[in-house]
Amino acid sequence: MEAVAGVRVIFRERPSDSPFVERVWSSYSQGCGMFTSIAASHWMMVVTRLQGKITLDIQGPETRATKVYCPADGEWTGILFKFGTFMPLFPTSTLVDGGVTLPEATRQSFWLHGSGWQFPSYENAETFVDRLVREGLLVVEPAIESVLRGQPNTLSARSLQRRFLTATGMSYTDARLIERARLATILLQQGISIQDVVYQAGYFDQSHLIRELKRFIGWTPAQIKDRNQSGQVSFLYNTDLFE
Repeated sequence: MEAVAGVRVIFRERPSDSPFVERVWSSYSQGCGMFTSIAASHWMMVVTRLQGKITLDIQGPETRATKVYCPADGEWTGILFKFGTFMPLFPTSTLVDGGVTLPEATRQSFWLHGSGWQFPSYENAETFVDRLVREGLLVVEPAIESVLRGQPNTLSARSLQRRFLTATGMSYTDARLIERARLATILLQQGISIQDVVYQAGYFDQSHLIRELKRFIGWTPAQIKDRNQSGQVSFLYNTDLFE
């Protein structure tokens, strides 16, 4: 990715064999400047290492693209959780477009539910998540899977909607729009033509694609294809969530 205003963030990411985790990622910054944080339907935990201090944030879904400042020489590790996975202590609906920083216990640990926890790393994220599950701090809403896959469900439409909002912090429609915009961005970055992206991602026409990408990604299709113009964006993972 190309830098903007002097900042460059280098990402790496991997899949996870945990049924609770979508992906694990890490990054570090070179230089400082403004950064485009794109919309995201998943919530995540992020460990930040900056100026000799370590913190852990629980970050909620983001409903729109925003500009944020990225400091120099920072390191981040993120655990992106699967749809329908949530922490009852921190309802996802209260985290949308925001988050919470957990209190520090020692230089290498933080407080959670009355206990000290070691900060997770890129390598041991699944071990950390397993402990969350064992202690009942991370749970899954089973009805979400049936909603995502279009499978029959005995719950009423209203009950399904309520459970979806509780577990994910947003409606099924909003989550689908965000994931479609992220997919369209990946296709554009792969060199696929704008018109073909309109068709493959399911937009009505090019103007529809432009509006949605400006809202969720912060750039037009032409700007995304021209990386020198669009600059740096946040972690962009591929998804088949709603296919």
